[in-house]
Amino acid sequence: MISRSTIDRIFESARVEEVIGEFVQLKKAGSNFKGLSPFTDEKSPSFMVSPVKQIWKDFSTGKGGNSVSFLMEHEHFSYPEALKWLAKKYNIEIEETEQSDEQKEQTNERESMFLVSNFAKDYFHNLMLNTNQGKAIGLSYFKERGFTDETIEKFQLGYCLDEWDNFTKAALAKGYDLKYLASTGLSIVKENKQFDRFKGRVLFPIQSMSGRILGFGGRILTADKKAAKYLNSPESDIYHKSKILYGIYQAKKEIARQDNCFLVEGYTDVISFNQSGVENVVASSGTALTSDQIRLVNRLTKNITVLFDGDAAGIRASIRGIDLILEQGMNVKVVQFPDGEDPDSFAKSHTSAELKEYLETAAQDFINFKVSLLLKDSNNDPIKKATVIRDIVTSISKIPDGIQREVYVQECSRIMDISERVLFSELAQLLKKEASQRNKPSSSYSNNVDSNKPPAEYFYEQEQASMALVKGTQVISQKIDQLSILENEIIKILLLYGNEEIDFSEEVRNTDEDGKETFSNRKYQNLVSAEIYLHLQEDEIEFTNPLFQEIYTEMIHQLNQSEKLEIDKFVNNNNTDIATIVTSILMDEEKYQLSNWGSKSIEVKSALEVLPKAVSDVIYNLRRILIDKLVNEFLVQGKEYTIEEKEEIMSYNSLRIRLSEKLKRVV
Repeated sequence: MISRSTIDRIFESARVEEVIGEFVQLKKAGSNFKGLSPFTDEKSPSFMVSPVKQIWKDFSTGKGGNSVSFLMEHEHFSYPEALKWLAKKYNIEIEETEQSDEQKEQTNERESMFLVSNFAKDYFHNLMLNTNQGKAIGLSYFKERGFTDETIEKFQLGYCLDEWDNFTKAALAKGYDLKYLASTGLSIVKENKQFDRFKGRVLFPIQSMSGRILGFGGRILTADKKAAKYLNSPESDIYHKSKILYGIYQAKKEIARQDNCFLVEGYTDVISFNQSGVENVVASSGTALTSDQIRLVNRLTKNITVLFDGDAAGIRASIRGIDLILEQGMNVKVVQFPDGEDPDSFAKSHTSAELKEYLETAAQDFINFKVSLLLKDSNNDPIKKATVIRDIVTSISKIPDGIQREVYVQECSRIMDISERVLFSELAQLLKKEASQRNKPSSSYSNNVDSNKPPAEYFYEQEQASMALVKGTQVISQKIDQLSILENEIIKILLLYGNEEIDFSEEVRNTDEDGKETFSNRKYQNLVSAEIYLHLQEDEIEFTNPLFQEIYTEMIHQLNQSEKLEIDKFVNNNNTDIATIVTSILMDEEKYQLSNWGSKSIEVKSALEVLPKAVSDVIYNLRRILIDKLVNEFLVQGKEYTIEEKEEIMSYNSLRIRLSEKLKRVV
């Protein structure tokens, strides 16, 4: 784990405008910088960077944060990976917190495997480009496949000489331990002999989402029937083929930008698509699609398009992966290429524009594709048709969203010419069966199913009950939202102006000798943070939003320690949700620079001018809503109230009127 002192040095050294400037073209806008959003296609800048606050905000998507959060969003790094990237950029040595001997050994083992894998990538690539044998065999193969120098460089393609131990000797000569050559599978060690696993093969480095070399895929170039055409690195501590997708490193930005991912089967499919300008593509590398691989894509987009070649047998073997995608709550489309074509060959035989047009026009919903595919084998046989329907309903049952399930049931009913009632009945039985297998109550069933009702009718009743529950929840949410808005406003005032000392006034009640009450205003100075704290403490108010409460608790801790709020600690918080909320609030006041209101002679009033009223208003409004809540809890229809309860209700109502007068509201 990276030490706290190292993290602090990274945040102290990193300049958000320098980091983001490597990925986004920024232009000066007053004290800030602005540019086009790197997350969406736009013509007018909505991306703002504040060097003073060391934060950024993308107003088109709502994303924001500091240097670390930008790298996590844009490069899809993990938190430690982002810190390490910044440490490397600013020449900061990373210190690790104290680890056990076992943890240190595991870390060193993995790092050593990564180092030797990276050496292998460079060695195979350079050997192919700079040796006669490499050029004549490896490079010529890729050139024959139509790959350009830029593409070969982008994917770091390579070649291993057709010699028993050429690579192993070179790695040992460079000081790499045979232990790690063996554990990565680059070398095969038998007794006192070592062999190159990939001898005589062209190589496709397999990278993690952050670009680290995990393993290799190797294709043999000879017609040796005893040798496998493709050979992958064996499973290891750093390479798990079921958890990685080929091309994810090169594709991640474009997948997020296009909000769609094309899924193919082979390495050359990915490379050919990239060369044709379709970069949001990954491959399962010939393995059956897994849930872990789907989750990788799910981090970048909810939309996935599965590409099949014209081989019907291959399609039927691969179509099972669609159910896995549906289970993850993703939207699935399918594109099938003409007979005899696969993604690689189609991309080579068509222009970039033709490829993109085909992908757009040939894409169909998974249910239409599955129906058309399976019905070909039914030959109007009623029994086979029934099997097809059950197969399709099984896929629909995998979808977690109830509304989507219903839409697909309706579509299946239309295509298959079968009543929705029957399909809902079949779906209900499948959902019930799944629930019982998981030993958990189903979301669509209670344990007390009315056996006298058809499953479809019961299914509909449960859907209606769910809708009623949702409607009730929405009413509650509207009430809670008022509190959430005020809580957000309090946090905003504390973040922006908590350290400001300003003039406040309070109403003072005076009673003369005759008992007559009069009111006067008393002026005093106080820190904004202290003023808000005193009022909230007086009313014993806690935030309903847990993130706001966590931020507020930390603020109070800071005030007790130093009587000053340190905003950087919130911006650089390793809880990205807190950092995002804080950044969004801090950047809101910079938003007007995007519209350049000053050039249009529109004056933006200083917030400090209205700050005393803003503080008092938010506190009075919070009290008003909480009092309303208390009054509503008292008011129960048909209840007989005691004298004490009536007096308490009258007291609350009187206080409501007073607060409304202060807020100049009509009750």
